[in-house]
Amino acid sequence: MGPDPSWMFDLTGTVIPIFLAVVIGIIALSASRGLLQWSRNNKSPIMTIPARIVSKRTEVRQQQLQDDSNNSRTSTTYYLTYESDLGVRMEFKVDGNEYGMSAEGDRGILTYQGTRYHGFQRQPHYSTAE
Repeated sequence: MGPDPSWMFDLTGTVIPIFLAVVIGIIALSASRGLLQWSRNNKSPIMTIPARIVSKRTEVRQQQLQDDSNNSRTSTTYYLTYESDLGVRMEFKVDGNEYGMSAEGDRGILTYQGTRYHGFQRQPHYSTAE
């Protein structure tokens, strides 16, 4: 007689629904984590503390475009790590201008809310060297 053709019904009746359930679950989990973080940030007080910049880093991502010209797109994300006077370190995503104007060792007043960066006001540092 030949092979049993019912395997195809098992694929479409069992494997595909399980695959779709896993994909939908991953999307739902990701969205709920984002909403939970957003909610936590909203409930957190806005903090303003003395801090200094201890580290700078960038994350460069390259995306190949799907066209005939073999073009690619590059994006850069900028991060600054701050250390409070109590020794607690926090890293925040900042824009390129803020990143470019910052140097490791800068001291000032850091304002943030949970994981949201609100700004860093540098305090002038004058050298006593002649």
